[in-house]
Amino acid sequence: MDPARSRPPADIGGRAVDNLRFIRETMERASAFTAVPGRGGIAMGTTALVAAALSALVRTPEEWLGIWLVEAFVAFSIGVWAMARKARSAGTALFRGPGRRFLLTLVLERAHAVSLLPGMWLLLYGAAVVTGGAFAVRIVPWMGVLFMLLGAVALASPAAWGTAFLAAGFGGLQIAFGLAIARRHGG
Repeated sequence: MDPARSRPPADIGGRAVDNLRFIRETMERASAFTAVPGRGGIAMGTTALVAAALSALVRTPEEWLGIWLVEAFVAFSIGVWAMARKARSAGTALFRGPGRRFLLTLVLERAHAVSLLPGMWLLLYGAAVVTGGAFAVRIVPWMGVLFMLLGAVALASPAAWGTAFLAAGFGGLQIAFGLAIARRHGG
């Protein structure tokens, strides 16, 4: 008789159940948490509307770009602060991977294609939100899809409408989804 066959089988049932429970709870936390803060989104949208109003008054593409670059910095700062605050209160890690995509702005500006920036910014922001929202609450990827659609329409529209598209996306969509996220998912 083989000695290995005479031993009773190892009890893996308890460990398997614990492992499955851990996996399920981890997935539930990932799908229920969104680092996208509703109130932060509202603040970011508000600053975008201010930038849209200011940029409508300028005379040169360089002044317009300057206002929107300052707005991008302000909105980014608000977003990082609000996401870090929300992640800290939820006990979740926030920063996982690079988020540096500003090179395209420089390339388009040097190519004298500033008129393409509103559509490109909206498209890229939407793609980032869809990707980042893959493990967030369901509303986040939908926000990204709407940003991408708005960006596509902006690229096909007259350049003079660029500021209106930025106001609609970074102002209107950001505020609307910020309100919905704050109301339904906290923060």
